[in-house]
Amino acid sequence: MSKKDKLSTESYKGVRDFYPEDQAFFTYLQKICKTVAERFGYVEYHASVLEPAELYRAKGADNEEIVKDQTYTFVDRGGREVTLRPEMTPTVARMVSARRRELGFPLRLYSIPNLFRYERPQRGRLREHWQLNVDLFGATSPAADAEVIAVAYRILTELGATDKDFEIRLGSRAFLNNILKEYCIAETDQNRFLYLLDRRAKMPAADFEKELRAFDVPIEKLSAEQAPPDVLEVLNILETSFGITNARFDASIVRGFAYYTGVVFEVFDTHPSNNRSVFGGGRYDNLTAMFDDEAIPGVGFGMGDVTIHNFLESRGLLPAYTPPTQVYVAVTEKNIVSFALSVAKELREGGVCVALDFGDRKIADQIKTASKHKIPYLVVVGENEKESDTFTVRNLETGAETKLARAELADFFTNLPNLKISK
Repeated sequence: MSKKDKLSTESYKGVRDFYPEDQAFFTYLQKICKTVAERFGYVEYHASVLEPAELYRAKGADNEEIVKDQTYTFVDRGGREVTLRPEMTPTVARMVSARRRELGFPLRLYSIPNLFRYERPQRGRLREHWQLNVDLFGATSPAADAEVIAVAYRILTELGATDKDFEIRLGSRAFLNNILKEYCIAETDQNRFLYLLDRRAKMPAADFEKELRAFDVPIEKLSAEQAPPDVLEVLNILETSFGITNARFDASIVRGFAYYTGVVFEVFDTHPSNNRSVFGGGRYDNLTAMFDDEAIPGVGFGMGDVTIHNFLESRGLLPAYTPPTQVYVAVTEKNIVSFALSVAKELREGGVCVALDFGDRKIADQIKTASKHKIPYLVVVGENEKESDTFTVRNLETGAETKLARAELADFFTNLPNLKISK
């Protein structure tokens, strides 16, 4: 095969390869999300990435356009139209409806699926991303809305953020529906009006007011500081029961999906370099009616890994990469490999994560490999070490060396502070 015929090493546009440092962050993020969700009583579920395309068309013409223009939809070999899931909420609604008589309510669920949307890749938005979904079914109490928001708040603080780093803005679909009725906005124009509100934070104020005049809705109506009753209840619970004080009413918070029915919310980054919505959610009390005559009330949110990475990066909150491998065993020559393997085996049995070279390269090159992988400690094994059963442990960051008998090696590493042990 000639050079011009070689395949490209580039990944598909809009998706990512996760090299070890990228995967380490994702694993860290997952751990925080899972820990917090489970602390609030939520349990993990999962589902296939494939769904019948009709699942996303079921909410009407707007969703038909989403399926047509923004999803990966295809016909399988059995003639069925299939979609790579663009969101998780319809899937979990389907799952809950399927076993509603077996499940106990209120039901708390979470998942971290990968989602697909065919759209132009840009900062904070890719064609594939992973998203924490937290959903609570079977409760209409405003305390349920507040609890879901509190889960989102706690995840951010566990990631190192403070109240000054983000703001939680609550809107109300009921409030907006009243405006639609009060100002007699035609049904054909309602989606255009809601879309304008959804874009408010992304456009100049003068342009927003100009477009708003077409609907005869005074700007003052959307600038009122007095929260509607449903939002006010949730805000009160957030403050009095959860101690959350960086939440407020914002009349322009809409959320893009048509299935929201009550209080909706978005979390905004307050940093000047990333002043945008990071994620959001809200109440959807009618979604399961697609599958059953009796709808199950629900409330939840989705937090994408791309936007949360940008949020943490803008504030210097990304954790430093620490490889799981703690010790690199360099081997001076091939005939020592068997002995070196026995030393590595003893360390692993003691709970130490060890990588071993095979003696077919210069020691200097083996040390470079350990450094490239950011492995903190090096042990060289050669004829001298085999004869004396004594080894030198080198800290590759500081250069400090410690001589140890073979029997002391495992204890040396397991007693080091801040070193991950795999017991």
